[in-house]
Amino acid sequence: MSMIRTENLCKDFGDLKVLKNCSLTIEQGEVVCLIGPSGAGKSTYLRSLNHLETITEGKLWVEDKLLDDRVNGVNQVKITPQERQAALLEMGMVFQRFNLFPHLTVLENIMLAPITVKKRDKAETEQLARELLAKVGLHEKADVYPGKLSGGQQQRVAIARALAMQPKMMLFDEPTSALDPELVGEVLQVMKNLAADGMTMIVVTHEMGFAKEVSDRVVFMYDGAILEVDTPEKLFTNPSNERTRTFLHSVLNV
Repeated sequence: MSMIRTENLCKDFGDLKVLKNCSLTIEQGEVVCLIGPSGAGKSTYLRSLNHLETITEGKLWVEDKLLDDRVNGVNQVKITPQERQAALLEMGMVFQRFNLFPHLTVLENIMLAPITVKKRDKAETEQLARELLAKVGLHEKADVYPGKLSGGQQQRVAIARALAMQPKMMLFDEPTSALDPELVGEVLQVMKNLAADGMTMIVVTHEMGFAKEVSDRVVFMYDGAILEVDTPEKLFTNPSNERTRTFLHSVLNV
């Protein structure tokens, strides 16, 4: 069973075509990195998967359940809001900015969504939250407020918060781009650990070293389209598309 599948996904903002017939399948346990220049449509594609953006045309399946079949922005699929929400809650998301609630402690930030959205038991949720903080190396920060944490620590809390909803897959939208360079490594290490644990992950990233090391497949996007999909070994050493070669030459100086 595929975790996510898109077929001819398109997204328009007025006359601007941001996504152009993007088709991709993500299998269970895969780590797929989306790379490409700024403005290529990577973040818009990622945000379309969990309905933060509404697609204009195309089809979207989550765990082989068809959620969208849109024609001129109108969805042809008839499912209940509860079914749609249940499917979308299987996707955790981590953004560029951490978006932690400053008036809540780290522990409270992580516990909030499972209790309010999924109606989880408070004691069980607290135990899970503490386990997740240990997983991201911040068990001692449970009672600290976000303003007292570094950017890297805040992003690790944001990852723990997403994991607290116990999703089947994780979406990362350039999770290290807002961090100082010396803090990038600690966040990438948490993501590497998640990948090693078998989490299905889709990552928009400019970190080519991470994409090379961790991803099962790399997707190169340019001008709203998916131009090339391959293993990191093939894509980084012998890309088939000229645009991919030009991009890698510019970012890797090779």
